[in-house]
Amino acid sequence: MTEYKIPSLTTDIFIFDENLNFILIKRDNDPFKNYWALPGGFVEYGETVENAAIREAKEETNIDVNLKGLVNVYSDPNRDSRGHTISIAYIATGDMNNMHASSDAKDIGIFSVEKLNEINLAFDHDKIIKDCLNKAKTTF
Repeated sequence: MTEYKIPSLTTDIFIFDENLNFILIKRDNDPFKNYWALPGGFVEYGETVENAAIREAKEETNIDVNLKGLVNVYSDPNRDSRGHTISIAYIATGDMNNMHASSDAKDIGIFSVEKLNEINLAFDHDKIIKDCLNKAKTTF
């Protein structure tokens, strides 16, 4: 019988407000420890990707989100040093006043588009955030 290597599946969630300010978490674990990243994480077996996005947002930010749209699928086999990881990115809204870092997030912050080039971002989140901003602009 042939054995197949299967990539891991994750979600990334771009939580934003009407001014396109968005939330990032500071990673507390490698890879990219102490870098800023979109909230997100691995999809659990038997879980839909949408439910994983909502769960991960709550676990990492304490925010109950409303998914507003699918942005894209990111599947470059080299995007994560832990192995081939495919991420499905969503844009979402939620009450940013409720945010606080939890789970494997060391810190949490609200960032503006103008500061994007000043942030040390994990993985390929620079590209994902730019794609999310383009999608979010059409939402409001």
